[in-house]
Amino acid sequence: MAYILAGETGDWEVVVGLEVHAQVMSNAKLFSGSPTAFGAEPNTQVSLVDAAMPGMLPVINAVCVEQAVRTGLGLQAQINLHSVFERKNYFYADLPQGYQISQYLHPVVGEGTVILDMPDGEAREIGIERLHMEQDAGKSMHDQDPKRSFIDLNRAGVCLMEIVSKPDLRSPEEAGIYVRKIRSILRYLGTCDGNMEQGSMRADVNVSVRHPGETEYRTRAEIKNVNSVRFIMQAIEVEAARQVEVWEDGGEVVQETRLFDANRGETRSMRVKEFAHDYRYFPDPDLLPLDLDQSFVDEVAKALPELPDAKKDRFVADNGLSAYDAGVLVADRETAEYFEAVATGRDAKQAVNWLTTNLFGALNAASLGISESPIRAEHLGELLDLLADGTISSRIAKDVFEEMFATSKGAEEIVEAKGLKQITDTGAIEAAVDEAIAANPDQADEVRAGNGKAIGWFVGQVMKTTGGKANPQAVNQMLRDKLGG
Repeated sequence: MAYILAGETGDWEVVVGLEVHAQVMSNAKLFSGSPTAFGAEPNTQVSLVDAAMPGMLPVINAVCVEQAVRTGLGLQAQINLHSVFERKNYFYADLPQGYQISQYLHPVVGEGTVILDMPDGEAREIGIERLHMEQDAGKSMHDQDPKRSFIDLNRAGVCLMEIVSKPDLRSPEEAGIYVRKIRSILRYLGTCDGNMEQGSMRADVNVSVRHPGETEYRTRAEIKNVNSVRFIMQAIEVEAARQVEVWEDGGEVVQETRLFDANRGETRSMRVKEFAHDYRYFPDPDLLPLDLDQSFVDEVAKALPELPDAKKDRFVADNGLSAYDAGVLVADRETAEYFEAVATGRDAKQAVNWLTTNLFGALNAASLGISESPIRAEHLGELLDLLADGTISSRIAKDVFEEMFATSKGAEEIVEAKGLKQITDTGAIEAAVDEAIAANPDQADEVRAGNGKAIGWFVGQVMKTTGGKANPQAVNQMLRDKLGG
C-alpha cells in the first residue's frame, strides 16, 4: 500500500519506522516499589529512588522483565538471554537523575515480525528491530501557572518497552494498521493496556521520503510522542509533504526531532536530532547484566494466550468465517471472547452478523465499548436460539434486541413478558391470511393473474395484522396455496 506523492522532479514514496513506547502493566516501577496507578495526585507515587536522592540504588522489578519477555515472544522475536542496562545521559527538568536507565547495545529482545492484514486482503510482514526496557521520565506541566512550570514525578521510573520497527512501513494507512496490531497483541498478552489517551502507549514516528526505485534511505526526521493512531497517520502525511517540498526546492532535510501540532496540521522543529554518541551510553554501574535462563523463557512461552493471528486462523477454519470477519473479531480480545460465547453451539455466521451489524452499531451510537455492552453474550445467544427454533420472527428479534440493549434483560424474559412468541398455529395464520385476501380483492386478482411480487405485499399485511408474530414462511406458503402465486 504505497503512498505516493507527486512532485516536479517525479514521484516520491514515504518511508516510515515507528518506535512504540508501551507502559508495562505492573504494580511497581522498573527500579523501585512505587505504585504505577494512573490518575493519582501529582508527586504522590514517588520513592527516593525515583526522585534520585543521593545514595539510592535501583533494583530490577522481575515482573517487568517477565512482561518484556512475554511481549517479545508475542512479537515472534528473538529473546536475548543476556542484556545490559545502560545510562543514557541527557538533561530534562523532569528527569531527576540527569540520565535515563535504558538498554542500547544489548536489548532484552531482538528481531521479530508483525503481520498486518491489509484492506485488499494481502498480508504485509513488518520487521521488528528490537524491544528494550527503559524507565520513563516525569511530566513537565507548563499550563498551570503563567510564570512557572511544574513537575510531576509520578511517571518517573515507570517501566516502558520501546518496540522499534524496521523502516518497512510505506504509508500512513500501514502505520495505523501496524499500531493497532501492536496494541492488540499487547492487550492479548496483558503486558500493556494500550490506552493512548492516558499516555500508556505512544509513538515516535520516523519519516523520510525518496523516489521510487532508490535503494538508499534519505535523511529522516523524528516526530516525538504522538498519542493517537489518527494523529500518527496525520503526522506522516504532513511531514512527508514537508520533506518533498524541501527536496523539490533544492534543500536538504535535516535529521531532527519535531513535534506534531494537530490543530495547525503541521510539524515544528524541536531540536536537532541527537546521535547515540551524544547520549554517552555506558553500562549502568549500579546494575549487573541481566542474564536469563532458557527455562524461564520456556515457562513464559507456555503461558502465552492464543494471539490474534492464531485466533483468526482458527475462526476461519473452525467457524467458516471470512478472513475479513475473523480479522474484525480478533482485533480486540474482549470482542473475540464475546463472539465465542455467542457462537458456541450456534450458527457462527449468524452470530457474526448480529455482532458486527446490530451490536456494534448500537454500541457505537451509545459510545460504548464491548466491555460496557448492556447485552451480555449469553443473552444474545438466547436471542439467536429463539430465532433458530422459530419462537420469534426476524422482525420481532430486532425489537427484542432493542429492548435488551435498553434494559439489559435477557431475550427469553422479554419475549415471555411481552407475549412475543411467533404464531405457528396454522388455524390462526389461515384466519389472518383469509382476512387479508378478503379485504384486498384487487391485489388478490393481481397475484392470480401472475404478479408474484404482490405476494410480498400480502405477507406484509398479514404480519401487520398479527403484530409481526406470524411465521413469515408459513404465511408466504399459505398465500401461494390460496392464490396460486
